[in-house]
Amino acid sequence: MDYKKLVDLEESKTIAIDFDGVIHSHHLGFYDGTIYGNPIKGSLESIRKLSEKFNIIIYTAKAKPDRPLINGKSGIELVWDWLKKYGIDNCIKEVTSEKPRAICYIDDKAIKFENWNQVLIDLKNFTNEEFNY
Repeated sequence: MDYKKLVDLEESKTIAIDFDGVIHSHHLGFYDGTIYGNPIKGSLESIRKLSEKFNIIIYTAKAKPDRPLINGKSGIELVWDWLKKYGIDNCIKEVTSEKPRAICYIDDKAIKFENWNQVLIDLKNFTNEEFNY
């Protein structure tokens, strides 16, 4: 299979979902490094439904290789443990820190790009900074 066909196939069958703040609550931030949050309402059921038609890839900063081990486990291992605890590990294809190829990204910190003027307006909501041309 040539590269373009591979990319098109992966993008058409994959949905990428952020972990923190989208699947599980993390109101304390990094805190002690553990994954202490509960599932966000509707996240488990939605992932189960989506996984019937799409490959689900979870992306998270917890999976970054420079993250310290917590109780002897990497961030990826901790995320998989959490997914198993809540019975959705079989719905997930991969956990990564990289932005995967996907048809769309579900993220609580995203700004939808339509044009740069709108991005600068929307960015003010995240940063409380004014951006003028």
